[in-house]
Amino acid sequence: MKKRYISTLFASMMMVSLALSACSGNTNNSPDNTGAAQGNNPDETAGGLKPYHLVMAFPGSTPKDLDAVNEAMSKYLQEKINATIELRPIDWGAWNDKTNLMFASQEPFDVIWTSSWQGLGQQVAKGQIIPVDDLINSYGKDIKQIIDPEVVEGGKINGKIYGVVTNKEFASTRGIVMRKDLVEKYGIDTSTLKELKDFTPVFEKIKAGEAGMTPIEAEANNSPLTQMLQYDGLGDGPGGVVRGTTDLKVVNMVATPEYMDLAKLMNEWYKAGFINKDAPTRNDGVANAVKAGKAFSYAVSMKPGIELQESRNTGMPMVAVELTQPFMTTGDTTSSMLAIPTTSSDPERAMMFINLLYTDKYLINLLNWGIEGTHYTKVSDNIIDYPQGVTSANSGYNLNQSWMFGNQMNTYLWKQEDPDLWSKYKTFNESAEKSPALGFVFAPDSVKNEITAVNNVSQQFSPVIVTGAVDPAVTIPDYLKKLEAAGVDKIIAEKQRQLDEWAKTNK
Repeated sequence: MKKRYISTLFASMMMVSLALSACSGNTNNSPDNTGAAQGNNPDETAGGLKPYHLVMAFPGSTPKDLDAVNEAMSKYLQEKINATIELRPIDWGAWNDKTNLMFASQEPFDVIWTSSWQGLGQQVAKGQIIPVDDLINSYGKDIKQIIDPEVVEGGKINGKIYGVVTNKEFASTRGIVMRKDLVEKYGIDTSTLKELKDFTPVFEKIKAGEAGMTPIEAEANNSPLTQMLQYDGLGDGPGGVVRGTTDLKVVNMVATPEYMDLAKLMNEWYKAGFINKDAPTRNDGVANAVKAGKAFSYAVSMKPGIELQESRNTGMPMVAVELTQPFMTTGDTTSSMLAIPTTSSDPERAMMFINLLYTDKYLINLLNWGIEGTHYTKVSDNIIDYPQGVTSANSGYNLNQSWMFGNQMNTYLWKQEDPDLWSKYKTFNESAEKSPALGFVFAPDSVKNEITAVNNVSQQFSPVIVTGAVDPAVTIPDYLKKLEAAGVDKIIAEKQRQLDEWAKTNK
């Protein structure tokens, strides 16, 4: 693969050089003023590049009008880099299984969404994605002009960049979002909700007053416990640094008092009927239950503008209650990235496309919001609204995942959103408490077998614990024994060794 990659790179250098100006620096809002070559023969457009078909895979639901957006993006990309594109969203619940199958079968595709919490380390350890340092320097130069180079390098493992970081918020707070109509109906005073246990009387009201409605929706990978456990996870595998500590001691978070306390609260809520009974087996998006009228609230990672974001996700007004202060970890800065699989036949073209997602305002908004006039209308230069008769609930293209791709700061804001949202993102990032391990990325290669074994154990225990379906006083000790047998101590020791080495030159 490396040999093929190098030969492709050198073969493309001469003909690509003319195309670089076409795929960098464009911030125009319309394809009518792009500066792209306008030849009728595809081989003569975009600086002489040969036609290529890009495939981009990312988690999310499949919009009804996906084909129309694919067509519009392809028409535009043919002018820019002589490429067509196939957007391939995969349901969150099937994401890991389907992408693992794509890698195992050597299926050709060119761009994949990844993150520090959703497989980057394992993808690197398994040789599924390629390092992109040279590609960024040659075909993605604009990215480092837009994002702090230190943040760009957060996607490094073993000294090489594997994921291109999305330009968005680089910190997070945690809390609960609730249906606004029911908050008002039951006179819920959100100012009294300071910590998770304060929601117990709120959920009692919903349980008593709204027949058949789940007070708080949870699922295996998204529960109040998973959201509220405050630590820096340090990349793949177990072991993290607890927030508030400065000694860089790596601990097994499952063994901490914080984990047990949260697990006990989840169990109390589950037994009281506050959490949906199918939570341990669900993994298809907690917002969907609210959208279907089946749930009142759910836990989320928060940022400026979260209320409108979740209102669009659910199709109804939502109220957010923030329970923590902003915290920045390497995992936050690398929580959304784009990578290039080893099966891509043209990594250079893939990077040209990624670069455009950071520089080209028309393209990023086409990807995020769909076709102007059909899926949105312009209110002003940077403000949009739905066309008459279209809502977030019935729109044919409503990904609502702008945090996933390229330069979010280039995306349009909705009419209901704060017009200063992007400047508030900047302030939010600057105000965040920084993890003492910020910048550290764990390289899991030497313990990848143990991580696989530990993950298998976690798949058995974690869903039922974090959703409250079992008594944690009984289940967590058994979980810890199985983790120990699977090699958790070896993983934590290796994380500690690498973190200590990193600290010698970074602290």
